[in-house]
Amino acid sequence: MGYIVGEDRDQASLLPSRIADYVASDASVRVIDAFADGLDLAALGFGRAVAASTGRPGYDPRDLLKLYVWGYFNEIRSSRRLERACRRDVEAMWLLRRLAPDFKTIADFRRDNGPAIVGACRVFVLVCRDAGLFAARLIALDGSKFRAAASPKKVIGREEIAEEGVRLERRIAAYLCGLDEADACETDDEPDAVPAALAALYNRRAELDRMAHKLDAEERTTLVEGEEDARPMRAGSGHKPPCYNVQTAVDADTGLIVHHDVTDEPTDRRQLHPMASATRESLDLEALTVVADKGFDNGEHASACERDGIVACVPSQRSINNQGDGTLFDRTAFIYEPETDTFTCPAGRTLARKQLHRKKRNVTYASQDCSGCALKPHCTTAERRFVKRHLDDDALNRMDARATPAMMKARRCAVEHPFGTIKRMTAGGRFLTRNLKGTRTEMALSVLAYNILRTINIQTAIA
Repeated sequence: MGYIVGEDRDQASLLPSRIADYVASDASVRVIDAFADGLDLAALGFGRAVAASTGRPGYDPRDLLKLYVWGYFNEIRSSRRLERACRRDVEAMWLLRRLAPDFKTIADFRRDNGPAIVGACRVFVLVCRDAGLFAARLIALDGSKFRAAASPKKVIGREEIAEEGVRLERRIAAYLCGLDEADACETDDEPDAVPAALAALYNRRAELDRMAHKLDAEERTTLVEGEEDARPMRAGSGHKPPCYNVQTAVDADTGLIVHHDVTDEPTDRRQLHPMASATRESLDLEALTVVADKGFDNGEHASACERDGIVACVPSQRSINNQGDGTLFDRTAFIYEPETDTFTCPAGRTLARKQLHRKKRNVTYASQDCSGCALKPHCTTAERRFVKRHLDDDALNRMDARATPAMMKARRCAVEHPFGTIKRMTAGGRFLTRNLKGTRTEMALSVLAYNILRTINIQTAIA
């Protein structure tokens, strides 16, 4: 038995003359082409949306947008790889009508049209909304860390800045000492490289001073040199590379991403209300139900959601009494009396309001006298017991009560799949561009590609 043998490479054959014959009628590239053709590029803010009447003709931004969306759809993000795809991939040839822009033109388009690309991603969400694809019965929120383009070696803190500053001062002093010795010998053989080296050292010292002032102004402990919007972040202990926190709001019924954002926040604690309110505006709804994990727990945001008609379902993270040996009464053993704004302890004594902490948004209550109490050994090791209550305690309790096991299961089923798909499309979740402007552009392309893929799958399942 032999092997399966292909055709002779020198055999003449009559191939279809139209390149469209090589692209299936139901290919996803046709959806990308139709969507981009329906956009109002001028209204979205794309550069060169209207062709100039004079000068050398340029590429239509619509074609470059199609190329990028198709590239992210097929896990091709590099401008150089997109350039190669235009010359050898049949779908890319069909999409751009055999145009082959160079990599610089492709890269400049993404760099110069960031907000417009983000707007195009939002337009697709509106198209899906108007088509009735969003059930919007439940929106699941989640955040995930995506690696920045900067190397982990570029993370610098106050200690590293101080150490490098000392080394720079020594090198500068050595150069100046050498110049003084040359002057003393009355020679004119000063190397041309010395002034340039000194200028470079002074510039570096000025840059270190600027970074130190930035750390103080923003109350940060570290800075990523060359990409200052990125922050070292990752869950757990150990090495934390420079990352961005990507937020998504996913329709639990369809798996489509309704809203997304890229932030430099290390945690999700301040993302609940901004993400929920932006999602409600995108869906044009009066009321909305959102679910998120305990990382989104925030009393101030819980109250803000209730004021805006947003029903938030988030489990709370409450501190426990860690004093003594761990067996002392927890805060839950004390009953709050809203009429008198006091707490009643298990022994029946009253804890009155003592101090308001506006920054931490809580109130401290203290017992007037714990002497002679039989339960004191089980309550506190101090002279008297203190209890803290959050200003938004009622909103937190209601939000926590709504976070049932069934609701949290629905959240997991909704938000994990989009992030998994997008990270597969982006080499495990790593950006190619730098800072928030570039990464937001990249994430908009990734979300747009994901939503198109998800929409095609939904329509295929319905058919």
